[in-house]
Amino acid sequence: MKKEKKSAESCKEWGINNWHHSCKKCNNGAIYGLSVVGALFYFMQGATTFGLVVMGIVKAFFWPAILMFELLSYLQL
Repeated sequence: MKKEKKSAESCKEWGINNWHHSCKKCNNGAIYGLSVVGALFYFMQGATTFGLVVMGIVKAFFWPAILMFELLSYLQL
C-alpha cells in the first residue's frame, strides 16, 4: 500500500492526475514484464534439456542488461 502511494505522489509531481493509466514512469514495470514473458517464449522454443531451460530463464531476465552492454560497446561509449 505504501509503494502505491509513493508512485501516486511521484506521478502527481509530474502533473498527471490519472496516474493509473497514463504515467509512463509507473508503467515501466509492466513493459519490462511483458518483455520478459516474450523473451521466455523465444528462448524456450529450442530448449530440450534442463540446462537449456535454466539458461533460457536466465537469459530472459538479464537480456536488457546484455542488450545495453552490447549497444554501448558498439557505439564505443
